[in-house]
Amino acid sequence: MGPIGKLQQSDAERLVGQALDAGINFIDTADVYAGGMSEQITGQALRNLKVARDQVVVATKVFGETGPGTNMRGNTRSHVLDGVKASLKRLQLEHIDLYQVHGFDPTTPIEETVRALDQLVRHGHVRYVGVSNWAAWQIVKALGISERLGLARFESLQAYYTIAGRDLERELIPMLRSEGVGLMVWSPLAGGLLSGKYGRDQQAEEGSRRTAFDFPPVNKDRAWDVVDVMREIAQARGCTVPQVALAWLLHQPQVTSVIVGAKRPEQLADNIGATEVRLEAGDLERLDAVSKLPAEYPGWMFERQGEARRKQLEAARR
Repeated sequence: MGPIGKLQQSDAERLVGQALDAGINFIDTADVYAGGMSEQITGQALRNLKVARDQVVVATKVFGETGPGTNMRGNTRSHVLDGVKASLKRLQLEHIDLYQVHGFDPTTPIEETVRALDQLVRHGHVRYVGVSNWAAWQIVKALGISERLGLARFESLQAYYTIAGRDLERELIPMLRSEGVGLMVWSPLAGGLLSGKYGRDQQAEEGSRRTAFDFPPVNKDRAWDVVDVMREIAQARGCTVPQVALAWLLHQPQVTSVIVGAKRPEQLADNIGATEVRLEAGDLERLDAVSKLPAEYPGWMFERQGEARRKQLEAARR
């Protein structure tokens, strides 16, 4: 299934079945993953496993290039309307639960995209719409258009977030909290960097995930500092390093769900085990300190100017 997963139908069915048995009911894919094969295999897996439609939430995405034609990319009305038809066919479904715009299209007006997505909701092809990999101002502009015109709005953001990459805490998380938009995390282990296999003195082996596809970009020095602390916490808690990384995300109040990309049953079992890891206040403080983002403007000015008002608010709450 492409340069990352390379899974076959039987492999996918084994993992989907294992996930469903563990209580997981959300499956995320995209029309460009493995050239559409990801959607096709997902749909066939659900059919072969005889999964009842109301027992699973299926999400997919539109935006990437799906062919050579001029309209076979981006967030145009044409590509969105054609894209959903192709995805429904590959998934063998009558509707998609969450249809997400996979990226920002600088050539298409946001209103055009929002209107097209609203049409899909009104026609029953899609239940909810979301967005992925947009900036805070872009999402807020789309939300404003939806509110002004009475259109279906973005209910979720799918974004990169890990303890080794906390960039979205600057603008996106405050926006999500303000606007009531959910957050689904992709690549929670930073493309395998937080899998426990790598560290300051443990570099990626030839042919590994990170040598074949070094993505997403990570500040390695900060990541190794984080891994060092996670190893200590994992040893003290009797769990694994990736479980600590996932548990940290699950402890973040703005996180709605974490999307894992395990390709082997034992990996999936380890990921699921993270839901049982309870990090204590001291653990979270250590992890926050070692992974904290350097201060940037206007954040440090907000911190400085807002101190008196924060103290006043805290006193009122007491």
